Amino acid sequence: MASGFKSPKQTIKSSKDLSRAKASALTEKIVSVFSEIEDPRVERTRVHVLTDILIIGILSVIAGGKGWEDMENYGLSKSEWLLQFLALPEGIPSADTFRRVFERINPQVFERCFRGWVKSVVEAVGVQVIPIDGKTLKGSYDREQGKSAIHLVSAWACEHRLVLGQVKVADKSNEITAIPALLELLDIAGCIITIDAMGTQTAIASQIFNAKADYILSLKGNHPTLHGQVKDWFEQYLAQGFEGIIHSYDERLEKGHHRTEKRQVWCVPISQLPTLHNQNDWVGLQCVVMVVRLRHLWHKTTREVQFYLTSRGWRKYAYR
Repeated sequence: MASGFKSPKQTIKSSKDLSRAKASALTEKIVSVFSEIEDPRVERTRVHVLTDILIIGILSVIAGGKGWEDMENYGLSKSEWLLQFLALPEGIPSADTFRRVFERINPQVFERCFRGWVKSVVEAVGVQVIPIDGKTLKGSYDREQGKSAIHLVSAWACEHRLVLGQVKVADKSNEITAIPALLELLDIAGCIITIDAMGTQTAIASQIFNAKADYILSLKGNHPTLHGQVKDWFEQYLAQGFEGIIHSYDERLEKGHHRTEKRQVWCVPISQLPTLHNQNDWVGLQCVVMVVRLRHLWHKTTREVQFYLTSRGWRKYAYR
């Protein structure tokens, strides 16, 4: 059954143990993909293999790492697994090694190699839900050289827990221009693209829809007229129990880490709402969604209300 923002469950095989053949093939693939990157280190300082450094760094970011120390910690915690397909002649590189290498490699060449790897991953596994979001890499600024922190816009494959692509931007205000560039890297046909409020733009919605994908875009205060209109309408009809309004409803309860979270999702086709502000500019728009998150912590309770614009049909958010 289709429901809300959650993808159908799929069985993912464990990757803890690789066969010798698979490990060898993976190593060859890694070396081939990143062979174009020139090692910026002098010969006598090349204690660690360049591809080992690059791959551990990438995997660390995929796992949620935000800085050079996280890369080292990730390598140490996963060393047994990494040894199956990386050389690691001198063990796991230090945080300073990761910093020095990533600061000195050619970013354009690295991006080109990374795109090639992304393309091979997408073709091999396929994806359905792809959130796109921006993140600043902790500790990547350099005061002495006047370099600001590195900000990346990433596309994440939920079902396979993979970063599909990244585009470096100067600062977060440039995500609006970076997101279209990132979308061009991927074959998103048949996928669902979710983006936070920074990327909720009519041009981005058009690009996604024209690529034969669906979008779910967060609606916040950067579109004040539309946000206010949607908020007022939902508050009015929520109080009336959505009586006489065609809609779908989903409710979920999750518990863990001394926290209980209840999520309620209402999805209403735009035909049930009054004409929205600049409605025709949102190509493919079918529904507006309201999500209410009620979190119970050990010392407090919070309530958050979020709205979304989507090209998905309202029946796709209902249990059957």
